[in-house]
Amino acid sequence: MTSISTVASADILQRKPQNIAVQTNPSHDLLIIHPDVPEPGPNDCLIHVRATGICGSDVHFWKHGHIGDMVVRGENGLGHESAGVVIKTGKDVTRFKPGVYSAYAIRLFLLIFPLILIITGDRVALECGIPCSKPTCHFCRTGRYNACPDIVFFSTPPYHGTLRRYHLHPEAWLHPLPDSLSFEEGSLLEPLSVALAGIDRSNLRLGTPLVICGAGPIGLVTLLAAHASGAAPIVITDLDENRLTKAKELVPRVRTIQVERSDDAKHVGAKIVKALGSEARLVLECTGVESSIHSAIYVRRYNDN
Repeated sequence: MTSISTVASADILQRKPQNIAVQTNPSHDLLIIHPDVPEPGPNDCLIHVRATGICGSDVHFWKHGHIGDMVVRGENGLGHESAGVVIKTGKDVTRFKPGVYSAYAIRLFLLIFPLILIITGDRVALECGIPCSKPTCHFCRTGRYNACPDIVFFSTPPYHGTLRRYHLHPEAWLHPLPDSLSFEEGSLLEPLSVALAGIDRSNLRLGTPLVICGAGPIGLVTLLAAHASGAAPIVITDLDENRLTKAKELVPRVRTIQVERSDDAKHVGAKIVKALGSEARLVLECTGVESSIHSAIYVRRYNDN
């Protein structure tokens, strides 16, 4: 076998040389723009983004222009739930490899057959909160880097997000994605981490009576994690019947409560307690909606240590 040529970087950049990104602005527009394709620094990987989820914060920045003191002041890129393929790396990157396309010729008897060998780049999920990692930062030093005051969180103003074709990402904050997971599943690892962090902090244990408020993406991954952790019984609530149906498909033993917009907090709380069979030892609120938080107060058992 004789090698004819080797191309050291994936040809995706040749086939699709134009970058594409989605941004919003203070006028609440959605814009499709074409930024330059960035070049990796020494410790960076250029990612061909293959899947990006739409977070509630993306919608909030678009519709309302701010979350607290994080304000959209110019054009700002959206998206931070992403997975993709490494197509280019900086000179000091060691953990990930870009794709390699090689052309070979095979001699069989008197004939020569061309053969193209394609090795795809490493598949990765993106962790989009990049802390300062300085030894002087209390939060980074103590393992709570998500609370770093100098964190760069992609899609939070003024930092552009990952809802784009090509995105530059630090090697240290990429996670290998096994072939058994799709890119769409890889993009769900970010919201899954939210659910797992909440369950970890709540000290949920085997047999904990649990209520989950909200059957959106965060509520559903929380349901899956709580089910795997052995919470029992579990009640999940939502306004949308379709979301509750999906919850039942994922975890057949879950008990569902459809909330009506006209219901007051006490009434919703009473319905939940009836479905659960007792007051809850733990409530995980996954909507951020004020009325849902009020309902959760009427569900919780407060004489537990």
